[in-house]
Amino acid sequence: MINLVPVPVMLALLGAAVTLMIPRRPVAQRVISIGCLTGIVALAGLFIWYTDTQGPMALWIGDWPVLLGIVLVADRLSSLMLLVAGVVALCVLIFSTGQDKGEVRRETPVSIFHPTFLLLVGGIANAFLAGDLFNLFVGFEIFLFASYVLLTLGGTKERIRAGTTYVIVSLLSSMLFLTSIASIYAATGTVNMAHVAVRVAELSEPVQLLLQVMLLTTFSIKAAVFPLSMWLPDSYPTAPAPVTAVFAGLLTKVGIYAIIRTQTLLFPDSDLSTLLMIAALATMLIGILGALAQVEIKRMLSFTLVSHLGYMVFGISLASDAGMAATIYYTAHHITIQAALFLVTGLIERRGGTSSLDGLGGLLKVSPVLALLFFVPAMNLGGIPPMSGFLGKVGLLQAGAEYGGPLVWVVMAGGIVTSLLTLMSMTKVWNRAFWGNVPDRIHATQDSYDGDAGDDDVRFLPPLMVFATSVLILFSLALTVFAGPLYSYSERAAVSIRSENYISAVLPEGVR
Repeated sequence: MINLVPVPVMLALLGAAVTLMIPRRPVAQRVISIGCLTGIVALAGLFIWYTDTQGPMALWIGDWPVLLGIVLVADRLSSLMLLVAGVVALCVLIFSTGQDKGEVRRETPVSIFHPTFLLLVGGIANAFLAGDLFNLFVGFEIFLFASYVLLTLGGTKERIRAGTTYVIVSLLSSMLFLTSIASIYAATGTVNMAHVAVRVAELSEPVQLLLQVMLLTTFSIKAAVFPLSMWLPDSYPTAPAPVTAVFAGLLTKVGIYAIIRTQTLLFPDSDLSTLLMIAALATMLIGILGALAQVEIKRMLSFTLVSHLGYMVFGISLASDAGMAATIYYTAHHITIQAALFLVTGLIERRGGTSSLDGLGGLLKVSPVLALLFFVPAMNLGGIPPMSGFLGKVGLLQAGAEYGGPLVWVVMAGGIVTSLLTLMSMTKVWNRAFWGNVPDRIHATQDSYDGDAGDDDVRFLPPLMVFATSVLILFSLALTVFAGPLYSYSERAAVSIRSENYISAVLPEGVR
């Protein structure tokens, strides 16, 4: 079983290479891509079962001496993140295959899209499984390189402008990450995270604090934590719907995953809890206030994406098993919900000809299925009981109440306000896009799901797009139906990521 740990990364990268070699065979590209992602989902499910029953798996690649080679580690946390990422990527890829030929040429050229998309997934999988900081850096660079291409597909003025901002911010964060790794190596003599966890405790407190601040700043940029989040709302909305969905669902969560991993493993006794709580509160409130001011749905969802990252940062700041368990559950929930909402927005834009609320209306009448597809994840994002968004927030509030303190109660109040304002922003979309009169430019007849009926701007909904979106929404509902077992799994994952458990799984006896 342990030899299967690198296979998810290998599947994605091999699929990217093969699809790149057959640019004139779009059907084969789609089959290979879907096959590779299906394999990753299956392996991730197998990893969840094994790590939960047998413990973490650590594989040293290439038979190099311990601490000199690359180690990949699958534990409960990384396996869950890999499964959710695989499901989201698979649904997004199936969604993209529902596009008509003209849309494919304009939005996601197949010869470029599929290998780049698989490269993105390979980088994300590598980041989740990385057992050392430099390999984590490599994973980030792989998916960032792919994201540069995906973000600028079509070469429009808006996408190039947004891509330029995204590239500059990403390069700056990568430079800071590399500098952080060099500093940690200079201070500890290793970049293996388990070994760093042993040696960093021997450093003076000022040096520990400096290294922690450098890593937190790096990952906060990548996760779009306020005040390092201003790049996101301008970058994501311009991309094609499949690209925006996978970006919103996954890329920022890799940054959150890196914060969880380094905070619990390298700096378990953090002195920065207060700073993280303030950042969490600011991220929640400023993000949701920005969302309320928007009339373009994709920009609104980009701001809600930022705001809900604050919940995860809050859970991390508590530095308790209860807070970490709620964060893990909420992260899995938010990946699926945010990706699903961006896919639904792609359908709204296709059916209504725009994603601006000023040009929409009456979609409930002309497309009841589309209305249902929006309503379910929107209410989940708003935290309506008994959905997973509500359960995750309740878990975070309970963990905060156990922690106690004036600042914690202020952040908890901010989280409740953010949830209510999120519901208000979703209600705003519902009222203006789905109720009211149908604009003349939108076909008033109900969808028949007959493919590309309609003009170039307003089209009916392809069944494959509706199917992929529905599957992702059903998966998000499964997080509610199976909330008990999943939350228990998250609690076990929160315990297993603690330094003493991780170190004993990765480092052989006597190696310190």
